[in-house]
Amino acid sequence: QCVNPTFISSGINAEYGYTELNDPFVQRAQFETQADAKAAGDDEAQLIDENFCTALEYGLPPTGGFGLGIDRLVMFLTNSYNIKEVLLFPAMKPDEQAATKDQPPTGTS
Repeated sequence: QCVNPTFISSGINAEYGYTELNDPFVQRAQFETQADAKAAGDDEAQLIDENFCTALEYGLPPTGGFGLGIDRLVMFLTNSYNIKEVLLFPAMKPDEQAATKDQPPTGTS
């Protein structure tokens, strides 16, 4: 069974944890389901990875990890509560005042 724990510190979703499916029989069944979907026309579905299934049959110890984004780490270190405060290139609408400041005034002689 795959588990996806999440680490939350000071109300900030700091990192996502994950575990890997290491049951060869369940993994093969999921690959077969994807192969059927691919045969039915699903472009994103994958074929059965026989090498991976064979490796799982030999034995794969429980594996897992976590994903920690730099933006979340900076939020934690700077005690910020909004990710927009730490993004280097935030998505912003153009500033109307800055756009009109560079244009010459109209109606003057």
